[in-house]
Amino acid sequence: MSIDDEHARYRLHRNDPGDKNYRRFLSKLAGPLLQRLPLRAKGLDYGCGPGPALACMLREAGHQVRLFDPLFFPDPEPFEDRYDFITCTEVIEHFYRPTQEFARFNRMLLPGGWLALMTCFQTNDDLFEDWHYRRDRTHVVFFREETLRYISRRFRWHCEIPLKDVALMQKPYDTKIMHKEACHHE
Repeated sequence: MSIDDEHARYRLHRNDPGDKNYRRFLSKLAGPLLQRLPLRAKGLDYGCGPGPALACMLREAGHQVRLFDPLFFPDPEPFEDRYDFITCTEVIEHFYRPTQEFARFNRMLLPGGWLALMTCFQTNDDLFEDWHYRRDRTHVVFFREETLRYISRRFRWHCEIPLKDVALMQKPYDTKIMHKEACHHE
């Protein structure tokens, strides 16, 4: 699928911040994340889409939220900042280079920061061929809960799965781990 085809497909999405049903859907991620954030946290809604409804919800809760989306908010300037949280709702299944994306998140997260993910977890190999999520041509990679826990271990993040299809990963405060990460990236 070309980038133009993908953009045309996602222009049809209605990520309306005023849509109560869409807000209820996003609350699967927003609710558990908000319980863990400090007051007035600074975050990035990565892959926010045309809405951006989740950013509105988090701002209403008193947090500062920047936006990035490769199609709708493509300015890479937010990558130069560091955050208390990064959200990715229905985004990671589009990553052509997931290792590089997770490494970018690790660089952008402050110590103690949260990466909040929502994607439809792949759970049953026998049903994979007919799975609706797999048939979406823009979905190029799929994650199991175990895969997300593996990614967390790789970055020494703490991982929680508070609800089906939601993962919250926290970067450690431990300065020894941070020093090792800094040395590794130099």
